[in-house]
Amino acid sequence: MYFLYPLLRYALTLLTVLIPVNTFSAQEVDSLEIAMKLQATYENASNIVARFSQTTTMKFSSRIRQGSGKMIFLKPGRMRWDYLTPDYQVLISDGKTISMYFEKSSQMIISNAKDYLQSDVTYSFFAGTGDILKDFDINSPGFGNNQPGTYLLELSPKLPHPQVSSMYVWINKDTFLIEHLQIIDHFDTVTNLYFTEITIDAQYYDKRKIGEDLFYFSPPADTEIIEQF
Repeated sequence: MYFLYPLLRYALTLLTVLIPVNTFSAQEVDSLEIAMKLQATYENASNIVARFSQTTTMKFSSRIRQGSGKMIFLKPGRMRWDYLTPDYQVLISDGKTISMYFEKSSQMIISNAKDYLQSDVTYSFFAGTGDILKDFDINSPGFGNNQPGTYLLELSPKLPHPQVSSMYVWINKDTFLIEHLQIIDHFDTVTNLYFTEITIDAQYYDKRKIGEDLFYFSPPADTEIIEQF
């Protein structure tokens, strides 16, 4: 599961400085405007709920890791990913600790959330806690966009990142929500995340009223608890 390999970084706020338009080409200006609208969308949301599917492929390997489920981000600092396939797994954080439960091995790992959340690329996007223009070089990709109704941006970390070499983001043209996120690491491992049924400022998560208890997970009694602090 890709999220259990920390992707961590970024602390986000919407860029407030005026960028001189005559400094950039028209194409570059469009990319910057899209990036700013993307960040504003997630910054202004109190929560994000969605279903996701994920594939991870590694260089020189024919094996493809797949998973799917549902996720929620709730400000400040809380998130939950429920992997429903191929095995039930939960990645959950209340902003202070982060817990990773693996039903198949009957284990739950608990650690400090601070380091993880500060460097997790996906967290910074969906929690709206980073500065896209400050943290990334933003470019138009060198290949065509085959996903109608979306903008496509290529993002490269401005500072060396231990997990991320580059990312591609497909953004819905009407809602400025991320429909597809592709993350490439330094070993050319490629993780694709696809999001559907995206809801901003939702009241419920999987028929449960959104509240603090949603970000607490009580595993079965026979679960081995591993604390890493």
